[in-house]
Amino acid sequence: MSDATITRAPTGTYAIDPAHSRIGFVARHAMVTKVRGSFNEYEGTGYFDAEDPSRSHLSLTIQAASIDTRNADRDAHLRSNDFFDMENHPTIEFRSSAVEQVDDTTYRVTGDLTIKGITRPVTFDLEYTGTAVDPFGNTRLGLEGSVVVNRKDWGLTWNAPLETGGVLVSEKVTLEFEVSAILQQDDQQGS
Repeated sequence: MSDATITRAPTGTYAIDPAHSRIGFVARHAMVTKVRGSFNEYEGTGYFDAEDPSRSHLSLTIQAASIDTRNADRDAHLRSNDFFDMENHPTIEFRSSAVEQVDDTTYRVTGDLTIKGITRPVTFDLEYTGTAVDPFGNTRLGLEGSVVVNRKDWGLTWNAPLETGGVLVSEKVTLEFEVSAILQQDDQQGS
């Protein structure tokens, strides 16, 4: 891929393409290794203002039951009341409240993250990885980022002590975003 594909994204409304994106997480397990997982069902939209990025905004809704750590027993436990309580809280939501351009390729996003019915503010950087037109004529915007959160802040408090000291699941969890979003053809400015 040449540098020519890294061009300024056009102003407009974008929708996340789940087939080419990943919303995931990493947590330390048994104090010695990392477990990675992702959510397979989500939808998100955002408005990007190329002239004034502070007017940009985004929202994301994740189906909590779509959690996938490649282990059915662990996934079932994560869906239970010990963690996400998906029966009572089927979605995880994010709504931005501010977007700030840090440099040519970095945007700082602040917003409210709601997990298990608890809403807390988070701030993270998204790296703009470029814009390209795919073979089907879609204008795509690429973004990547991550943020470390304490899962206990959202009521995800279950844990088990280890015989050797420490706990089974780390409190700190890294949320990861690798997003390909498509400019909507019926875009309404500012919508």
